[in-house]
Amino acid sequence: MSIDKYKALNRERTIQHVKKRVAAYCRVSTEREDQVNSFESQCIFFKQYIERNPDWELYEIFADSGISGTNTKKRKEFNRMIACAKNGQMDLILTKEISRFARNTLDSIYYTRDLKKYGVGVLFINDNINTFDGDAELRLSIMASIAQEESRKTSERVKWGQKRQMEQGVVFGRSMLGYDVKNGKMYINEEGAKIVRLIFHKFVNERKGAYVIARELCEAGIKPMRAKEWNNTVILRIIRNEKYCGDLVQKKTYTPDFLSHEKKINRGEEEFVIIKDHHIPIISRDVFDKANDILNEKSCSQKGKTKYSNRYLFSGKIKCGICGASYVARYKTRKNGSKYKAWSCLERVKNGSSYMDRAGNQKGCCGISIRNEEILYIMSLICKQLDIERKKISDNLMKIIYKILSINRENCNNIWAEQMKITKKKYTNLIELYTNGDIDRKEFIDFRKKYNAQIDDLKIKIEDSKKQSVVIEKQQKLIENIKNVVDELMSGVLYEDEFYAGLLDKIVIGEQNNMDVYLKGISFEWRYIIKGKC
Repeated sequence: MSIDKYKALNRERTIQHVKKRVAAYCRVSTEREDQVNSFESQCIFFKQYIERNPDWELYEIFADSGISGTNTKKRKEFNRMIACAKNGQMDLILTKEISRFARNTLDSIYYTRDLKKYGVGVLFINDNINTFDGDAELRLSIMASIAQEESRKTSERVKWGQKRQMEQGVVFGRSMLGYDVKNGKMYINEEGAKIVRLIFHKFVNERKGAYVIARELCEAGIKPMRAKEWNNTVILRIIRNEKYCGDLVQKKTYTPDFLSHEKKINRGEEEFVIIKDHHIPIISRDVFDKANDILNEKSCSQKGKTKYSNRYLFSGKIKCGICGASYVARYKTRKNGSKYKAWSCLERVKNGSSYMDRAGNQKGCCGISIRNEEILYIMSLICKQLDIERKKISDNLMKIIYKILSINRENCNNIWAEQMKITKKKYTNLIELYTNGDIDRKEFIDFRKKYNAQIDDLKIKIEDSKKQSVVIEKQQKLIENIKNVVDELMSGVLYEDEFYAGLLDKIVIGEQNNMDVYLKGISFEWRYIIKGKC
């Protein structure tokens, strides 16, 4: 209802001297038994309070229970009450105090000011504030700010108390697959524990990926605890969850704003509470560590850098011409135990070969797999066919390499050795001059110091010169190796992924086992027939 229409109705009601329709709002913060009793007593209080005023009639009591007052978004009854007020269904709202209405200063002022536009007042009984009074907004601002500050302090006290309990081993959280959480303690749920053990067995012993494990669990009719269906994310969370090996890590999330109560992932903003061997494990620590080592090998190199930048250099570049999905890399094992990398259609990895589900939807894909070495071989063939000036490019690259290495081919070892002989001869002559009386003792000492210093300096230079000779020899071998590699690349010899990934734009693997290759910045398309079938 518009504000003007509401005011017209209100004037008409005033002339007719109709009783004011009064609503009441009450709220308790938790659902504990003593608070529920308080909730019922508030309802009784408001009914009696309204009945004592002959000009009032009770419209409805709106009540939220078990919900915090710092934010109005989740308070359904509060929001319904505001909607009814704006629709012209009431004239006055009663609430015991500001902290029951809202602990957020902005919310308190916003809603009371907005309601006032529609001619609806709010009476805070304990605070003795009626929003129709002239100084109501000032007093409301002061009281609401005090309530908000009290809410902040309460939040800090609660967080402090929870952290102390966490440090003592009390579990904050809900039950999970394999564990029931009761009264702050974890108890094994054997039915769920069997599923957890099965997941770890498939991942560690059978070396199956998360996608495959999720599909097999779905096919076996095993239901996840909370998710709608099994998927790779659910599987990976289970494998990463330290609780399954008996450890407890709490404060993985935190609440930065006590007003919004929105949780965020703790990325080091607050200190974690970690307790080793806190409860009975479902998975041995050895199996848990092996599983996470496998995950770490797939995601990070030993230096801590992501391996996808070098291990899966063709990621996103290989597309399925049948379903349009990207190809993903998987390591497979040969009969002799050795491993090789192959690329497969993601849709086929997730759902298997092409089929129709019960709803008539197309699932899976018939796209074939291709080995990484076959892609490298194909790229080498392409490089051989490229119309480029290989000799010129090779020479230009070698010039750049020479400048970078800045090789000093001058060997000064012989020069320093010759100077050493001359200086030692001077030293010998100095002794003869002193014994013959041609120089006095002071001159002898001064010259001896000078020649000794020169000899020490020449020894260092000779040693450095020897080292430089070794370095020059190594640099020459390095340049020869680099030149051979450059020549191989220019000739299309099979080489590493990095070179070809930089050259490749995309590969499309089609239905007829053919592969179309597109290169970056080069007007070149190439087709190759792959041996194999769907």
